[in-house]
Amino acid sequence: MFRWSLAFLLALSRTQCYFSEENYTEESKMQLPTVVIAIIARNAAHSLPYYLGALERLKYPKDRISIWAATDHNIDNTTAVLREWLTVMQQYYHYVEWRPMDKPTSYAGELGPKHWSNGRYEYIMKLKQAALNFAKKRWADYILYSDADNILTNPDTLNLLIAENKSVITPMLDSQSAYSNYWCGITPQGYYRRTAEYFPTRNRYRTGCFPVPMVHSTMLLDLRKEGTKKLAFHPPHKDYSWPFDDIIVFAFSCRVSEVQMYLCNKERYGYLNVPAKPHQTVEDDRINFVHLYLEALIDGPPMYVSRYVHVPPKQTDLMGFDEIYLINLRRRPDRRERMLWSLYELEINAKVVDAVDGAALNSSDIKILGVDILPGYNDPFSGRSLTKGEVGCFLSHYYIWKEMVDMQLDKALIFEDDVRFQGNFKRRLMQLMEEVELAELDWDIIYLGRKQVNPGQEEPVENVRNLVFAGYSYWTLSYAISLQGAQKLLNAEPLSKMLPVDEFLPIMYDKHPNEDYKSQFLNRNLQAYSTNPLLVQPCHYAGDPGWVSDTETSTLWDNDTVRTDWRGSYKNLKGGTPPAGIQSSSYRDEL
Repeated sequence: MFRWSLAFLLALSRTQCYFSEENYTEESKMQLPTVVIAIIARNAAHSLPYYLGALERLKYPKDRISIWAATDHNIDNTTAVLREWLTVMQQYYHYVEWRPMDKPTSYAGELGPKHWSNGRYEYIMKLKQAALNFAKKRWADYILYSDADNILTNPDTLNLLIAENKSVITPMLDSQSAYSNYWCGITPQGYYRRTAEYFPTRNRYRTGCFPVPMVHSTMLLDLRKEGTKKLAFHPPHKDYSWPFDDIIVFAFSCRVSEVQMYLCNKERYGYLNVPAKPHQTVEDDRINFVHLYLEALIDGPPMYVSRYVHVPPKQTDLMGFDEIYLINLRRRPDRRERMLWSLYELEINAKVVDAVDGAALNSSDIKILGVDILPGYNDPFSGRSLTKGEVGCFLSHYYIWKEMVDMQLDKALIFEDDVRFQGNFKRRLMQLMEEVELAELDWDIIYLGRKQVNPGQEEPVENVRNLVFAGYSYWTLSYAISLQGAQKLLNAEPLSKMLPVDEFLPIMYDKHPNEDYKSQFLNRNLQAYSTNPLLVQPCHYAGDPGWVSDTETSTLWDNDTVRTDWRGSYKNLKGGTPPAGIQSSSYRDEL
């Protein structure tokens, strides 16, 4: 009995020792849900490098993602771009399904590549349904649909949407207009209905995740939810009587399946291109996308091309001008880089001109350059004199006029470095200049961007569309100038009686309201016109995030100790008119 008890105790002690020495560790972390990303692209070669680059940058494990990609009916090289990307990326993703269709290149009854015929609607429904079936067959937890011109610049988009725990959810995407990827209202017939909630949501005056009757273009479906089992793109529900449109068919499917769609605008997630009209071409769609890209460069976050797609270099030109100048301060490389990328995307070749930095000039330097202020000039808003920044701005423009005359350039185009291009900028400007030439218009300067003081009083020019006689204006954002015009400006000898350059030009075309100023320049015969509508706007207005002035934040031209700053001048606010009795302003936004 004693021996057995001893053996038992020895065995027990060994067991206790064994368990006490064992290392207990926490359970390993759960893997993230599996996701299928459905790529359906047609004639999207212009946007695909940015679209695919955004997918690459999603902060989500690629081994938890499968790609289902289809392309069809292309007249561009969409298929080649996708194939190039998938060939490289298939090693990173869990699985890739590739469904290209090279022929035919158009649908029966299609009026053009941007026209949506019933045949095209039905085929896109079948593709989306095939992607959904694929995701279900692979037991995926989620499927993300994202159109090929939807650029998810926020790398956390997928994680953020999953965290919302909704059956169907879309991230609100920004565009060049009021257009976005949701509806806040829908009619009993299935059409768009305007509601009071749309613009407060679109402009992010209210933020959150909101139930809406329609989401499209980019959306995440939670396939683990019971309700999503019934969702379908094709065939339409047996009771379906709404318009034959893939996004409306799916919205109806959600409604009859009692699945609520949600829009989330808590963050900035990315962009979507405004779709081309049915009669437009693939080139029109590309131009729209370029404008979207330019807007993203300004307001951010910017788009980046894929590292695994070859993008051919663009062919830039001078648009018929002898030279195109970009005025930029060396200490503003961010502006220079953005403008050069913008001009490159627009296929415009520009020469960078180092602006004269007024902040680096002292009063002695200014006197040596022969600069003197216009007698009697004081800014009527603040009462101050000219600033060094305004002197630098004037000199920057002046030296370009002088170079034109020295080199006998017939016509040039001038940009300052903080402009926002309007849609289809290059084509619209080239068409305008062709009409100006055909009309044999005698012109010296044509504003492309400015602030109009009395726009309703400007008369249109005969035989030239979208051109008016320029009235009193502020700003020199961008303008075309002829050799004759440059010579007239130099002949006025403005350095010896300087005032801000955007005040000098209206004097020279005899539209400035201050008669005392005008009396000091005898030959006020500059032939000045302006595009209408304007082709460029400021990137930022006074008070906007990112707004900065290198002309106003300075010191007085003849006193290095007197600092100047902007104090709420109406001139650089978006809109607004001068207060009574004020004919000039306290602020310039030239550089």
